[in-house]
Amino acid sequence: MMKILVLPLFQMSTGHHKVADTLIDFLQRQFQDVHCKKIDFLSYCNEFMEKIVSEMYLRWIRSHPASYHRVYKTFMYPDFHWLEFVSLEPWLPYFENKMKKLLEKERPTLIICTHSFPSRILQRLKRKRATQTPVINVYTDFFINSVWGKRDIDYHFVPHADAKRELMTKYHIDEKRIIVTGIPVHEAFMAKHSEAKGKRRPFHLLLAGGNQGLGNIIDFFKKMEYSRLFRYSVLCGTNKKLYDEIARWKHPHIRPFSYISSPQEMNRLYNEVDAVITKPGGVTVSEVLHKQLPLFTVSYLPGQEQINLQYLEKRGLIYNLTGHCYYERKIVHVLTDEIEKNRFYRRVNEYFSQIEKTAQDALKEIVAMHQRQYRALWK
Repeated sequence: MMKILVLPLFQMSTGHHKVADTLIDFLQRQFQDVHCKKIDFLSYCNEFMEKIVSEMYLRWIRSHPASYHRVYKTFMYPDFHWLEFVSLEPWLPYFENKMKKLLEKERPTLIICTHSFPSRILQRLKRKRATQTPVINVYTDFFINSVWGKRDIDYHFVPHADAKRELMTKYHIDEKRIIVTGIPVHEAFMAKHSEAKGKRRPFHLLLAGGNQGLGNIIDFFKKMEYSRLFRYSVLCGTNKKLYDEIARWKHPHIRPFSYISSPQEMNRLYNEVDAVITKPGGVTVSEVLHKQLPLFTVSYLPGQEQINLQYLEKRGLIYNLTGHCYYERKIVHVLTDEIEKNRFYRRVNEYFSQIEKTAQDALKEIVAMHQRQYRALWK
């Protein structure tokens, strides 16, 4: 039995967990003799610490977004080679010892990191020759932050060709170890959205605030005119307060949903709508791009999402409505102007044209190769 360890960081449901679950689901359906185990690394180290850190994170980005973005951009985004020697350095030996104990207990054949911090710790262990277990970095944003382990990591599943070039030129990583997979999404989302023929009215918009139900969803409705042109499905995630408030409106054209865990159910909802309005989180955006649905944003979290938005805007993959007094005119233009829609579809196709293979196909090849090596050792 081949054992694969998948490492996000926090307990709270994020894109790191979503990608981890997607890859685990694929591997367990593809290989009968592969056992996958997902462990959020911070909880493994200390559950109380994980709870405090995740609560502080959510409180910080909600109450002081500008300061969070400044700190993130200063310490996480640029390529600071001195990052290892400042700030986190006194704490890293603690996490190294925890990671060594985890590896001794689980004895994995392969490790997949969907968060940068476990990757950083594993790189340090590899440099010290404390582990030889192959590690795959699976990036869940449209950029590579400076915490990820890089040179000593065995494989990199990157979001686009620019990221591959960055790893090759800055870190001199062998091209064969870097695969442009895009940000992984469940296979349920890989079939393109089939647009209904004719002009259907009202347009159906999906509002997605992430698993935490964040985003200026209430403010969005204040800036819409509630015209007969639109009806709405609203993903409230685990934000019960938001769900209850929308449900109390009893508006015939606004339908709230709580957290949807099933990819198949989520895909059915994507197939019903004409466009998606969401925060620029890497995984949700990738799902929508696979469906080739027009994509809008009205808000974004500081740090990762703000940097994702810069990439997406530069390539014309998202329409940023932030700062507009009213949203309706821009949305109607994108949904009714055939020239604008074709331009958007062309930009989406250009993005996907650089994908070398899906994360699932790349992972299948790597696992099969290590299975052969593993079996050869026991002959």
